[in-house]
Amino acid sequence: DPRLEGWPLMSSPFPTTFIIGTYIYFVTSLGPKLMENKKPFELRQIMAFYNFSVFLMSGWATGYSFRCDIVDYSRSPTALRMVRTCWLYYFSKFIELLDTVFFVLRKKNNQVTFLHVFHHSIMPWTWWFGVKFAAGSGLGTFHALLNCIVHVVMYTYYGICSLGPAYHKYLWWKKYMTSIQLVQFIMITAHIGQIYIMDDCPYQYPIFMFIIWLYGSMFLVLFLHFWYHAYTKGQRLPKMARNGISKDQ
Repeated sequence: DPRLEGWPLMSSPFPTTFIIGTYIYFVTSLGPKLMENKKPFELRQIMAFYNFSVFLMSGWATGYSFRCDIVDYSRSPTALRMVRTCWLYYFSKFIELLDTVFFVLRKKNNQVTFLHVFHHSIMPWTWWFGVKFAAGSGLGTFHALLNCIVHVVMYTYYGICSLGPAYHKYLWWKKYMTSIQLVQFIMITAHIGQIYIMDDCPYQYPIFMFIIWLYGSMFLVLFLHFWYHAYTKGQRLPKMARNGISKDQ
């Protein structure tokens, strides 16, 4: 997309790949080794600021349908607004990598799961291609809209949690966050599945439609697996989970 000429991180996928590779190495190897003989950092104030900042960043544009919206490559105000929104969403995925960094610095290594690291790694990498080639369509960005809505709820929860134990009584709705995420992936899979039953939808990059469908289906299965072990078998943080409070923050 020539409209993205000169935009940060958009020249090639290698800077994004390098950042993600560095992130994976730090949170799975280097970080835990550095923290092995150190006391966990107390990051309550930083985390409260971070979580509420990410909450405020979560928003989206309007003016798109839920059906076949192809990419608008024009330079109209609406199209350019969507380009900016897509890039900001992509960039926010790098900021969200701090979730895992905070886990490591606080020695909460049990929270650095495959699901967590995989989810945080794949999003910025796949979205680089989406922004580079298809920044601006309702069909290709509906999943990001849902993701932003979920993040408003999620980072509100984390922000309140990071304020301290006095606020934990307001976090009785913890387990419903996973339910919201499951609904999100069901809606993503159903929405993008429309392309296979539409008579004529000339979306410019059909491969992106398949990737979004695969993403929604894959994370639906992974989060269902998480739900089963967390709330059915009670294997995830059993003491705090019974009280409706997460040890994640």
